[in-house]
Amino acid sequence: MPKRRRQEGTSLIPSNLHVPEDCRAVSEVLAVSTLGDGPKRFHELRRALGSISQRMLTLTLRCLQRDGLVTRTVFPTIPPRVDYALTKLGHSLLEPVSSLGLWARQNRSAIHDARRRFDAAQNRCVD
Repeated sequence: MPKRRRQEGTSLIPSNLHVPEDCRAVSEVLAVSTLGDGPKRFHELRRALGSISQRMLTLTLRCLQRDGLVTRTVFPTIPPRVDYALTKLGHSLLEPVSSLGLWARQNRSAIHDARRRFDAAQNRCVD
């Protein structure tokens, strides 16, 4: 467990606790836009998302279903075919997700610079 410092009653967690897996989880949920072109099978989604594990994609799709953003349709073939598609509510999320993705790409270097400055300042405080 990382050490926590207290400053004026506020618990500070060291900035090196940035967990890449957390960012991947967010990007997986935001990747709902991969369904914007129409229904996709599980493995098509997995390939489109890259490094996502089968378990994480399954959980993410289940949550998106529960939230009413995605439908899951099973076709009675051998082997069974399962398609995932956006609902009307899911389609309404495409524009804000696309805008957020564009903003993140446009500001990536500024965010990295801010993190470096913050981390450097935190390291000076620890020394």
